[in-house]
Amino acid sequence: MSANTIPNGNSSGPATQKPSNKLNANSSSNSSIHDAPNLSDVRAALAALHVREASIINRLDALLSSQADLSRELGRLDLLRANLGSQVIATRSISNGMLSSAADTAGRLSSRVKDLDLEKDRVQQTLKVVEQVAELKACVHGVVGSMGAPQDWEAAAGYISRASKVPEPIIRGAFAASMVPSVEVPDAPWVTLENAKESLCGLFLREFEKAAKEGDGAKVTRFFKLFPLIGRGDVGLDVYGRYVCQGVAGTARATLRAEPGNAGRKDGFFYANALTKLFEHIAQIVENHGGLVERHYGEGKMVKVIERLQMEADVQGGIILDSWSDDRGVDRKLTDAKSYPFSFLVQSFLPPQRTLTGTPRMNSPAVGGSNNARNSEDEGVDMKEVDGLLSEISVMLGRWSLYSRFLAGKCKNPDTPEDAPLSIPEVVTKSNLNRKISAKLTSPYNSLAMFFFRRSVEKAFQLDESPTGLSLSLNKPIDANAPYIISAVDDIMYIVSAIIQKAVSTSQRDVAASVIPDVGRVLGSDFIGMIQRRMRDESYPQPTVQGGLPPENKIIAFIVLINSLDVAKDYLARIIASQLGTSSDQPNGASHPNPLATSFPFEHDVTFVTSALNTLNTTFSLKTGELISDALKVLFTFVVKQRLKPVLVEAFRDVDYWRSEDELAEIARQNDEDEDVVIDRVQRRFEHGWDQLMKPIARLMTPKTFAALIDLTATDLSKTLEKRVWSYSGKASAYGIIRMERDFSGIISTVSRGNYSVREMFARVTQILMVADMEDEEWEEISSGDGEDGIQWVLNEDERRRARHLVKATI
Repeated sequence: MSANTIPNGNSSGPATQKPSNKLNANSSSNSSIHDAPNLSDVRAALAALHVREASIINRLDALLSSQADLSRELGRLDLLRANLGSQVIATRSISNGMLSSAADTAGRLSSRVKDLDLEKDRVQQTLKVVEQVAELKACVHGVVGSMGAPQDWEAAAGYISRASKVPEPIIRGAFAASMVPSVEVPDAPWVTLENAKESLCGLFLREFEKAAKEGDGAKVTRFFKLFPLIGRGDVGLDVYGRYVCQGVAGTARATLRAEPGNAGRKDGFFYANALTKLFEHIAQIVENHGGLVERHYGEGKMVKVIERLQMEADVQGGIILDSWSDDRGVDRKLTDAKSYPFSFLVQSFLPPQRTLTGTPRMNSPAVGGSNNARNSEDEGVDMKEVDGLLSEISVMLGRWSLYSRFLAGKCKNPDTPEDAPLSIPEVVTKSNLNRKISAKLTSPYNSLAMFFFRRSVEKAFQLDESPTGLSLSLNKPIDANAPYIISAVDDIMYIVSAIIQKAVSTSQRDVAASVIPDVGRVLGSDFIGMIQRRMRDESYPQPTVQGGLPPENKIIAFIVLINSLDVAKDYLARIIASQLGTSSDQPNGASHPNPLATSFPFEHDVTFVTSALNTLNTTFSLKTGELISDALKVLFTFVVKQRLKPVLVEAFRDVDYWRSEDELAEIARQNDEDEDVVIDRVQRRFEHGWDQLMKPIARLMTPKTFAALIDLTATDLSKTLEKRVWSYSGKASAYGIIRMERDFSGIISTVSRGNYSVREMFARVTQILMVADMEDEEWEEISSGDGEDGIQWVLNEDERRRARHLVKATI
């Protein structure tokens, strides 16, 4: 809408815009009349004014005609207003005369109801106070009466228990003080009750101690149940704790005195059994009496008894451990173990010393090694005593773990979910016995286990024997059973299994955290180091003459050491799998629940121990794998490669791939030979030489190590064959390429016999000969890109074009 249609409106246009015609019609007409230049314009302006006048008159007539209707409507409105005014006056009079009185009545009724409710509450409270005072009076008189001639202690305790339910302000209030006392009981009720509690508490203590001395269990239980009724639950738990602790102490002392003299203590598990009986006795008390305590003293009150029992266990367990440590001479054995020199191992890693008499014996690093080996066995610590000591400590630690788990379950918060992992309670962690077990058992066990394992490794190598009757000649049968390994592997892995099993049986995280890594360190440094030293210094298959072959005994000894590493790796993997409940035969090694969860129930212990075992297996596998890989490279370089060269020379002797099919047939006729025999000559020669070379090695090596050796050999052989193929570039005939592909395929089949994946290492040779033997149409398709979809090329484009020129050009 423009400003011209709005009265006094301003347009959005320029300021010079003309004002609205509606506002300035008269002035415009007057100005037009006055400004009319001629008569016709004057007449036109006058006509316009007449039209406007007629319009205004019509509008005024319309307004005058509607004035009567408007006046009539206004009169009706005045009448309605008068009627409404009278109605308002009537309504106000009704409200003031009727509803106000009803409102007042309702207010008075509401106030009265509130007053009645208040009075009712006060009456009920008064009745409750009266009832409580009556109950208090009955209890006070009942207590006094029961403690009189009847001496009914249960009834007296029951009255006190009932009185304890009366609120303390009521008991000490003025109303009770005036109503409860009587001629028989003149004192205030709280005084009477307090005196009765003290009197009954002293009486119950005397009767409890008397029954305890007499060994009357029924009477002990009778008075034990009365303490919480008189509000002396702490006293009852304390005296009960002393009572059961006396029994624990007596049983423990009796166990140590069970055998006359020192005869029983010489038994390897005497002290372990004594500690076991101590823990079993405490556990039996907690299990059998826990329900009684919880029922009469309240939930969670057994924890206080457990704390008192643990204090006694600290004393008695400490006595057992101190006696054990003194009788077994643990400190002396620890000193001897820590000072043991490990002379054989140390000397074994020193550079070999040659004397005028020759190289020292294989199982001893020094001249006269047999005597030195025997002397080193006898010096220092008795291994049988150490083994027995480790077994006894492991039993004691295992019993301590079971005991700790039992107490953790009993001290567990009732709100804790059932599947939540256990946490060691403070009653165990802060106990003196826990600290003593750590000092007297855990630390010595870790040190002695480390010594025992390393000494066992040393002794195994001192007494080590290699398999006899091995030979690289297929004509000589082998009497020994595969795998052919040194005896030290079986001995050491048996000790590894025993050490790990014993450490796990203790169910102690601190033991597993120390022993398992120590086993890994000894295996890595001493076991692998000793075999590596023997490989380097005693069995290295190096030719004695330049260009010759290594001695057979060196090769055999070297292979035996490789086998030993491979078998040791498998042994350890099986040991770890048995501990973890996994199986290497199943996918991902998972089959059974982890058995360690039973031995290590506390929080994240099982995860920690599982990680430690897996780390041991992984680390050992990596170290042995690296050494096996290096050893196989040595075996290939000095044994297989040196013997494979003449096999290839013999296989390709007198081979001429430049001849045509007719020329080859003519030569066969001249030599009176079958053409097929001539064609298969390369394959038969190579297969014969290959079997003579590899079969003697294969029957000595383990399947894994031999497969790895085949991979090394195939990798090198593929490069050799590829060089030979390229050497025929531009020299071979078309028929020669066909023969070459057949010969080389036969060689590849021989090498990959029993392991098809080896063929992948000859992919370059195979593709070179395939391209060389292609028809022209097929080659054109591949060159244009139409036939590449089904072939995974290992040759680049230049090599493929080069392969097409293997066939000599025909003139």
